[in-house]
Amino acid sequence: MSLHEINQSIKLPISKEKAWAFLSNPENLQKIMPDDMGFEIISGLSKQTYPGQIIQYKVTPFKGFTTKWVTEITQVHEPDYFVDIQLLGPYKIWHHQHFIKEIENGVEITDIVHYQVPFGFIGELLRPVLIEPKLKQIFNQRTSKMHAIFGVYKN
Repeated sequence: MSLHEINQSIKLPISKEKAWAFLSNPENLQKIMPDDMGFEIISGLSKQTYPGQIIQYKVTPFKGFTTKWVTEITQVHEPDYFVDIQLLGPYKIWHHQHFIKEIENGVEITDIVHYQVPFGFIGELLRPVLIEPKLKQIFNQRTSKMHAIFGVYKN
């Protein structure tokens, strides 16, 4: 089965330190997830992200389907990037890189996700009509919520 990629960036009018403090705190993930996902952190919270950190969530990606999602923070290079992978959850593979780059008057935050859908051929058939639109909605919602929290970048 294919490995798929999401690559999305957002520019914000904040310092790199402020972006790092927000993004590297797992508690803040709940603030930027779509409300309809029923996103809840079950365990593994720490104010500071560290390699080896295991975080458990409960999510409802689609109405009527609630699942546990367990991730591990595998790499942390403060304040430039961190990486998490899914250990248990809705995807066959989930590898998520979070990059923070200083730009004039703010930062550019880039998320790069490599993922593989479950259920083989059936999952691949569902990906363009169900899974990919949901992922786009999640990342677009995150962008909207981060703009609401930090403001819109103007250069």
